[in-house]
Amino acid sequence: MRQVAIYGKGGIGKSTTTQNTVAALAESGKKIMVVGCDPKADSTRLLLHGLNQKTVLDTLRDEGEDIDLGDILIEGYGGTRCVESGGPEPGVGCAGRGIITSINMLESLGAYEDELDYVFYDVLGDVVCGGFAMPIREGKAKEIYIVASGELMALYAANNICKGIQKFAVTGEVRLGGIICNSRNVDNEFELMKAFAEELGSQLIHFLPRDNIVQRAEINKKTVIDFEPGAGQADEYRKLSRNIDGNQMFVIPKPMVQDRLEELMMEYGILN
Repeated sequence: MRQVAIYGKGGIGKSTTTQNTVAALAESGKKIMVVGCDPKADSTRLLLHGLNQKTVLDTLRDEGEDIDLGDILIEGYGGTRCVESGGPEPGVGCAGRGIITSINMLESLGAYEDELDYVFYDVLGDVVCGGFAMPIREGKAKEIYIVASGELMALYAANNICKGIQKFAVTGEVRLGGIICNSRNVDNEFELMKAFAEELGSQLIHFLPRDNIVQRAEINKKTVIDFEPGAGQADEYRKLSRNIDGNQMFVIPKPMVQDRLEELMMEYGILN
């Protein structure tokens, strides 16, 4: 069983990319569990056709500790198993604790004992606190992919995430599997992203072109794979899923200093 965590800057499209990739893997016959690690609880929405799934933390608050796996896990598209960690009430407590509580609960209820091919963790934003770093800190996810674009703040966040991966890789088995570019159509984006990944010692595992069908599918509460399986963008997610499934390149990343990151942006971010 491969345990994969998807990180990236808030708003970069992590949840959409994760769910479409999972849908493509499920379409190919893989058995997958998705654990949403975001208080917004939107990591499984497209796989569940918009179903507002009750989170682990809400279930624990309402029903106490005596719960069954079926109370927190719902089957979605292609037989994917969907769980949302949730978070504390707004303004109270640490959202990162929800991730820790949820994963411990799933382990105690035997969710990891079934014949799963993958577990995907869709993790909020940057590695800024111990709670959100939990999937890699505790060795739950050994395989990390970072969703980014050719925008400076997306690359800044990706570079910062690599600092966290590097830190935990020293004492654990976590490795970076690659950078996923969720294109924003900025200048020289493919070349910039390829150079960025190589500078880290990693790879650009796939470049996802920008296509409005992604938004149309989301409005219909579906992944592109589910909404329009014959679309070119659906094939792009299938390529990404195959690249992840066949990936053999896992590295301890070498994050850049801020000056080098800005040099890279200047080198590729200006049209010649």
